[in-house]
Amino acid sequence: MPLLVLLAVFGFVAQLVDGSLGMGYGVTSTTMLVGVGVAPAAASASVHFAQIGTTLASGISHAKMGNTDWRTVSILAVPGFVGAFCGAVFLVSLDAELAKLLVATLLLLLGGYVLFRFLVLGGGRPRLKERNSPFFLVPMGLFGGTLDSIGGGGWGPVGTTTLLSSGRLEPRKVVGSVSTTEFVVAVGGSLGFLFAMHSEAIPWRFTAALLVGGVLAAPIAAYLVRHMAPRVLGVAAGGLIIFTNSRTLAIWAGASGAAQAWLLGAVAAVWVGLLVWVVRRERAVRRSPAAAVEVRELVDA
Repeated sequence: MPLLVLLAVFGFVAQLVDGSLGMGYGVTSTTMLVGVGVAPAAASASVHFAQIGTTLASGISHAKMGNTDWRTVSILAVPGFVGAFCGAVFLVSLDAELAKLLVATLLLLLGGYVLFRFLVLGGGRPRLKERNSPFFLVPMGLFGGTLDSIGGGGWGPVGTTTLLSSGRLEPRKVVGSVSTTEFVVAVGGSLGFLFAMHSEAIPWRFTAALLVGGVLAAPIAAYLVRHMAPRVLGVAAGGLIIFTNSRTLAIWAGASGAAQAWLLGAVAAVWVGLLVWVVRRERAVRRSPAAAVEVRELVDA
């Protein structure tokens, strides 16, 4: 029971981050499940089934807040579904130990990508009048959907960062559109796991706990997306992902307990230091009149 409560709380926090940043729920939730001993395929399946509920609640909340660009959603939906289904089938076919190594490595890289995105590339992007074309969105959807199932997350890091970098969609609509489309990706991944593995292998209790926490957080996240500091949450989420998967890879490599302690201590020290630096920087930015104007423009977009 304590583990289920912890998972529900973690699902709440993960969805709060995901709904505000457009990324984080799948990667962080899968990381935690793998960390407590759930097999990679079962962990990803559990998270995807939970996301059917959380992403539906998130998509409805973002739509009500006017954060969704339906053209982008309609183009991304089908390739995202296909990629997620194929990625799920591929993951189930892998050897358990190889899958654990692959998933931990992918999650570590995604965590680094999230950290880099919000630490180094934080801030606004020039907005162009042209819209993203299907030739740009379809390959992104296929890749993001595939990675999402294999790594238990990846749709947000790929979709949100790519669309933000393109500069052709307002930041809040990037988050809302990616979060809304993720419902279709979650359905595709879930069907792929059902097709490729026995339903008894899926930890349904963990799925329910993550679902409850995520659904409760979804409307709050959609509201806060206009007011929260994305860089702070991005660095916090990215650091957590790197910390947890560094431990998984250290265990896989056969590192001693002392070596693991030194590694995790170093990672934690860097993570906390970066988080403190980002918080101070955000406060300085908000005290700057010129920066305050830019922040208001991003919030009102």
